[in-house]
Amino acid sequence: MTSDCWTPPQQRASQSTHPHSPSVAWSAAQPHAINPVTSAVIHAILAGVEEVEVVVAHNERATLRVGDVFLKIDADQRRTDVEVKAMAMAPVPTPEVLWRKPPVLALAALPGTALGRLGEPSTASPAAWAAAGAAARMLHEAPLPPWPGESLDEIASHLDGECEWLITNGVLPADLVTRNRQVAEAALRPWTPVFTHGDLQITHVFVDGDEITGVVDWSEAAQGDALYDLASLTLGHEEHLGDVVAGYGTGVDLDVIRAWWSLRSLRVARWLIEHGFDPSSPGCEFAVLRSRL
Repeated sequence: MTSDCWTPPQQRASQSTHPHSPSVAWSAAQPHAINPVTSAVIHAILAGVEEVEVVVAHNERATLRVGDVFLKIDADQRRTDVEVKAMAMAPVPTPEVLWRKPPVLALAALPGTALGRLGEPSTASPAAWAAAGAAARMLHEAPLPPWPGESLDEIASHLDGECEWLITNGVLPADLVTRNRQVAEAALRPWTPVFTHGDLQITHVFVDGDEITGVVDWSEAAQGDALYDLASLTLGHEEHLGDVVAGYGTGVDLDVIRAWWSLRSLRVARWLIEHGFDPSSPGCEFAVLRSRL
């Protein structure tokens, strides 16, 4: 679960955004020193480069852009394992893996620009949004990855814990949290598992005109609920939900998508705050929660 309600002042990345998701399927990040060989490779890449762009950096992950190469550094290599495996399996365009020397993964930049950003109007065409929906359908119809996603019980337990934290610490009014917890309940129903991206926010989908050029940041891919992907894609951009559904096709329950909007926003708020992001920015997670009142 991630959000775009934070952008480092030194950049506006044209590809991979801050990967700020607190996937509860993973343990806490552990320190992982860069070995001498990896360090030498990075220095070789940086030699002669006039600018290194910090796309995102926090205590779990960092992403740098060096020319047309993205260097992703993750303290938990299990996330990188999932990302590499998922990209190899996905039936939609993904970045080319140039090399991997733990803890660094080098990816080629995708052509085009992100579909949009949370908290900002999207300039992408309705056809581009529909193409994103079609790409999601293609992914969801692909063979399942061999690893499972979170269970309903795990999701519900984590959600309740986050709701309690939000209220106890006075982050949000109790009535706002309670109302959205009620809305979120509609998402907590049995589903048929599909191959999900797991963090299909609009900054992870790249387009050129009306065409999808690729999807990035696959570290949370797993078996999961198809409607969670559609909710992640349209979070904060409800005006494009119809376009996405038109491209996706049948089998979409709009009430469940709206429930996932509330659930995702409630679950991610504490992580965002603790990692320096701002879910209270206009159009971001707190605005999504208030829109449910």
